[in-house]
Amino acid sequence: MMEGGIGMGFGGGLMWLFWIVSIVLVVWAIKLAIGVANRPGDKARSALDILEERYAKGEIDQEEFEQKRKALSE
Repeated sequence: MMEGGIGMGFGGGLMWLFWIVSIVLVVWAIKLAIGVANRPGDKARSALDILEERYAKGEIDQEEFEQKRKALSE
């Protein structure tokens, strides 16, 4: 009877550990997925980067560049 009690305690402890680790991993994965999707600074920065690249390539002139840059900062 004593052996059954010790074995159950150890097995139960491992089961708790399994569930805790599983829940932590699921929460971490959800936070990672949400964090990648919601980065407002990246969108504005990438738009400005594209605008600067177009200006550097000569696709737009300085006046158009300034207009669009001003519109992005508003």
